[in-house]
Amino acid sequence: MDTSDGAGSGPLASYYRRYGSLELMLRYARGRVRLFWGRQLFMALAFLALGLVVPPLYALLAFAITLAGDAADCLLLRQADRLAVRGLGHRTLRLLTALTALLHALSLCAAASVPYWAELPALQMQAHNEPLFTIGLLLGSAINAGLVLPYHPWAVIAKLAAYAALPVAVLAMEILEAPELAATYKLHLAGLVVLYTSYLWFLAFVMRNFSRTRSSMLAQVLQQQELEAAYADLTDQQMEAKRLALVAQNANDSVMLMDREGRITWVNDSFTRLTGYSYGEALGQLPGDLLNSGRTDPATIQLLQDSVRLARPVRVEICNRRKDGQHVWIETSQVPMLNSAGELETLIAVERDISAAKEHARQLERARIAAEEGARAKSEFLATMSHEIRTPMNGVIGMAQLLRDSGLNEEQQSYAGAILSSADTLLALINDVLDFSKMDAEGIALSRINFDPRACFGETVQLLQAQAEAKGLGLLLDIKERVPGQLRGDDRRIRQILMNLAGNAIKFTERGRVLVTLDAEPAEGGFDLVFSVADTGIGIPKDMLGKVFERFSQADAAISRRFGGTGLGLAISRRLAEAMGGSIAVTSELGLGSCFTVRLRLSPPKAEPVAMPAAVPPQPDAAPALEGLRVLVAEDNAVNRVLLEKFLQPAPVELAFAQDGREAVAQFEAFAPDIILMDMSMPEMDGLEATRAIRSLPRPQPAIIALTANAFESDREACLDAGMDEFMSKPVNRGKLLELLVQLAQLAPQAQARRAG
Repeated sequence: MDTSDGAGSGPLASYYRRYGSLELMLRYARGRVRLFWGRQLFMALAFLALGLVVPPLYALLAFAITLAGDAADCLLLRQADRLAVRGLGHRTLRLLTALTALLHALSLCAAASVPYWAELPALQMQAHNEPLFTIGLLLGSAINAGLVLPYHPWAVIAKLAAYAALPVAVLAMEILEAPELAATYKLHLAGLVVLYTSYLWFLAFVMRNFSRTRSSMLAQVLQQQELEAAYADLTDQQMEAKRLALVAQNANDSVMLMDREGRITWVNDSFTRLTGYSYGEALGQLPGDLLNSGRTDPATIQLLQDSVRLARPVRVEICNRRKDGQHVWIETSQVPMLNSAGELETLIAVERDISAAKEHARQLERARIAAEEGARAKSEFLATMSHEIRTPMNGVIGMAQLLRDSGLNEEQQSYAGAILSSADTLLALINDVLDFSKMDAEGIALSRINFDPRACFGETVQLLQAQAEAKGLGLLLDIKERVPGQLRGDDRRIRQILMNLAGNAIKFTERGRVLVTLDAEPAEGGFDLVFSVADTGIGIPKDMLGKVFERFSQADAAISRRFGGTGLGLAISRRLAEAMGGSIAVTSELGLGSCFTVRLRLSPPKAEPVAMPAAVPPQPDAAPALEGLRVLVAEDNAVNRVLLEKFLQPAPVELAFAQDGREAVAQFEAFAPDIILMDMSMPEMDGLEATRAIRSLPRPQPAIIALTANAFESDREACLDAGMDEFMSKPVNRGKLLELLVQLAQLAPQAQARRAG
């Protein structure tokens, strides 16, 4: 693996750079260049000795040949570092330097073979002695080359191959020239084999020694690196320990160190400030003996003891006793420090004073209870106000209706009409205030059902047609084709929003028209029901557009005086839209009109069992249907009793009255009514309790209608849960009451029997 380019620093990186294949080759090159003149001196002496035997010219020529080969090799090796830096590939550089090494080896072989090509008859006569000079010269060079085999194997192998081939080639030629001396030359050849084998062992020794040295160096480097890392870790730990000690010493939280038995071995200054005990007073003490107030839960104390015994962290809240006897709430976190054997060495406890937080929590709890009590009181107040206001309003409106129908002259009719109009306005105001207050107190409850949006909007707009026609306005409804036939949502609340917006549009428009547009856009998981109410009325100033949805807010104080109203309709509409996951927006120009746009996210309809309503045949006249009907009126207000008596006096019914719930139960047993008109709030026994008592009696049961001034949805649900059949809120409308009695009379078998008999 070539790691000569390994990046990084440190002993290990330095080792890999030193023993990388490229670095080894460059070290080989530097050594060859550095020892160039030493090699030439050795060669000069060798060929000088040869010149004493052969003609000096031959010896000089041989020296020149080996000098030229060595110089050519060193010229390339001198440039090896520069070539490597310039980006010459490592493999290419190794190949080039191996070729120059082979050139040098061939030049040396040529110089060493001088005794064979020199014309020396005396030497040729004793040819068997001639290989010694050649072999000696080559062997010396081979040994020198073998020592650097690990640094540049390609170059060394090229040299050794040339050195080994020359003696073999010379002996082979001599055997061919003198076959009669073949036995002698074969002995020389066997000697070469022995020599080469020994040399291979020498090379193996060199490689093994180099590998051992490199492994030893690697081990030393790794050990040094581990030591340096350990030293760095130790230094970091010491610095961390100093920092932690400094932090612990100056921390605002109390810090305790405890031994295996849980006894205090060290505390910081915050411990003294928190507990009043000095370092000397706390040393060696058990925290429980020193600080336990007796107010901490025993289970919590057990957790702290288990933390010491089982060497596990714990975080709890405890009540401690200061030195001066004062009690203080503490949040303590105990963390064990384990030794190498996994045993507890030190326990660290960090404690924080949470007395203020505890007191704050207690205050919040008291505030929560007070808020809940306030919400409950508000709900009770609203219910009481609803009952107390609607009860006299029932008498006012009812008596005004009776007065209007009593054959008055034109002027008296106008007076009665004014009373009814004012009463209706007052009732609308009361409804808005109570409705919005109820939303604040209890939130908004939605009742989602499958409904037809086209019918919902058509019926609501139809209810407002008379109001629009009275002012000479056009009230138009534009339903887009893509509006589905069925959606799922609270159609009652949608009607309420539309009534508020369209009612406002009619109220604030003197001439022109009011356009209601209904559309539906497909959305994820259902539809966005989008409807707008646009008018040609007085408009809203731009600086007031953001305030029209605030409670009791109108664009101008003069508007309230001119048109009336509480300013709650839009606030209620926005609350309802947001409760249904939607929004309401407005655009307007002063004097040109306004446009309110509502977007509601509704679900697709769900499959529901279809309940077939009981068929009630239409009754052209109430008198025949009510003949023989027994009606019990349970009402504690005398005016309302008189009013109901006047409402039902023209009808052929038998009437009985009860002033409280207990009397209503008694009258039920004595009078056996077919229908009971039951007020909710009565003395002695309220309407709900009376209804439950009646339903529990084993007698034919009447239809019970709640006639109550409590007009909230929760009141309706309470009445139905108690066993009542219908719910009518006060003020009572005479026509609706008679219509309901006609419907229920069809289901009263005893009344039908009396009519038939």
